[in-house]
Amino acid sequence: MRIAQIVPSLEAQYGGPSRSVKQLSRALSKTGSEVDLLTTAPTAAAIRREGSLAVHTFRRSFPQSICRSSGLALQLETSRYDVVHHHSLWLRTLHYAQSNAARSQSTPLIIAPRGMMSPWAWSHHRWRKRFAQHLIHPRAMEQAAGWHATSDGEVKDIRSHGFKQSVCLAPNSVTPPSPAETEESRTTWHQLCPESSTRPVALFYSRFHRKKRVLELIDLWLASAPQDWLLLMVGIPEEYSVAELKQYVAHNSGAGRVLVFSGAGLPPPYAIASLFLLPSHSENFGLVIAEAMVYGVPVVVTTSTPWAEINHQACGWCVPWSQYPVTLSRALAEDPASLRNRGAVAAKWMAENYSWAKSAQTLLDFYRELIALRS
Repeated sequence: MRIAQIVPSLEAQYGGPSRSVKQLSRALSKTGSEVDLLTTAPTAAAIRREGSLAVHTFRRSFPQSICRSSGLALQLETSRYDVVHHHSLWLRTLHYAQSNAARSQSTPLIIAPRGMMSPWAWSHHRWRKRFAQHLIHPRAMEQAAGWHATSDGEVKDIRSHGFKQSVCLAPNSVTPPSPAETEESRTTWHQLCPESSTRPVALFYSRFHRKKRVLELIDLWLASAPQDWLLLMVGIPEEYSVAELKQYVAHNSGAGRVLVFSGAGLPPPYAIASLFLLPSHSENFGLVIAEAMVYGVPVVVTTSTPWAEINHQACGWCVPWSQYPVTLSRALAEDPASLRNRGAVAAKWMAENYSWAKSAQTLLDFYRELIALRS
């Protein structure tokens, strides 16, 4: 089977899909399928091959904000795929994917919304999304053969917008870190942040975006966290820069209690954390949550992430935002041994239940069903 996986960008600042789609493509290529991972970047075009996986990067042109790319359009105009799988909404790349599928009645288009259909995301800058829905990729969502959701909540989001096509539930997955990766994480971040070697660390690691409740978390921490704990905020600057967040911390008398770093080009800091925090407004999966747990770090997240099972597994807390302050205080009050035990449970749960090979096989079976319906 020849498969096109399309993601607008593999640049780190665009969040989880920049990592998860690459991992999914690798897993699909190991099933014996021929996989082209198609993406865009502001730089010149390039092709990189990993066995039966070929990563094609096409240059973005103006306006870059909608990921317009004549090279990607040409690739899809001149190539024959058995299935086209597009990740995300609102960008021109989805129009190119739709056009490829439309030229062959036997080629299904699958769309993975990647959290963009949640109530919070759908209403955020809604006028831009209406514009994209009608002019950037007109009728692409209506004409899709199927959908790919990464959580039960995302299945409900797709249905809530009236789409009736088949939906495949195939969650993102994580790979347990090697001892070398863990050591690199620990060494790098102890050097960058010496305080992390002498104090317990609560880690925020995600994009610096209002969706993640970045400022609210800082306010909550300064109002109630014990003085001996350190909140380490590491992320990719987006709506907030590192300088802006540092200024916000200083203005609110948080010096020494909250430290802010850009995570660009650095290993993830999970290895130095005793607790992971993500009080997000919305997550379709929340890859960083799974990554923290596979590193053995218990988490405190909101019920707007699809991780309610954490409460039953006793490897962290998943609560409404209204209960987040009291839950965070409870987590910070636990003794270190108890937190380490929760982290060990989390790592075991992740390793046993979230496999890229399993997700790839689920999607491959879905592709075959959709192809069979069109033959």
